[in-house]
Amino acid sequence: MRLIPVALAVLCGSPVALQAEQRQVYSHHDSPPWLRAVGKLHVPGQTYHQGYGRHQQENCSATLVAKAGSDRASTIVTAWHCLEFYSDLSRPITFTLNLGSGAVVTREAYRVADGGGMHADWAVLKLFQAIPRDTAPALVPQSGRADQTRTVTMAGYSGDQGLGEDGAVLTYHADCRITRQAQRESASNCRAYKGASGGAVIQVNAEGKAQLSGVISRGDSQGISLFVPVAGFSGTLGRYLQ
Repeated sequence: MRLIPVALAVLCGSPVALQAEQRQVYSHHDSPPWLRAVGKLHVPGQTYHQGYGRHQQENCSATLVAKAGSDRASTIVTAWHCLEFYSDLSRPITFTLNLGSGAVVTREAYRVADGGGMHADWAVLKLFQAIPRDTAPALVPQSGRADQTRTVTMAGYSGDQGLGEDGAVLTYHADCRITRQAQRESASNCRAYKGASGGAVIQVNAEGKAQLSGVISRGDSQGISLFVPVAGFSGTLGRYLQ
């Protein structure tokens, strides 16, 4: 079974459409409020073929993160492959959070660190302007490895034509399981679709606090989704947290 970056997965005509939908659409009234830390990431890229450049837009997801107790956040994490073709610094990367009731907040961002390839599919970006905690929540990164005995939630702006509405809404798969753990890449039975790359894997600890456990990397859009554990790059991430 081939696993490909979720940002590039093509689902049209897939038998996935025939399976029961396990995701939910974020609701400002009914969903966990910490899901509002997950936003859209728009990355203007450029590829070359036979000497000719071609502009393209990469639509991914990213998560706002901060230290515990911080009153504002200016750091987001996403997948490396979402930024693979970003080279023109005059074209800004934008991060957008849905605040509910039609309100949004958008910030421009710039890359400060990344894993350098699919073998370490993570990236850290800074916002040019911080977002206050009373405007939108920020997740605290998990300090160590996720607890494999506890469930996780995977969230992102999936671009499927079904529940994800071509990336228009935040969707999430709650109460799924980590099926394999490793330092660089772990697996779950969560379902993620095109556009969810860079989104969040969230675990609520025994004290009831939601923490960022991982970054969505790639999957088969059916029952296997791979993610990069935050614990694998926590040292680098910690240097940029506010």
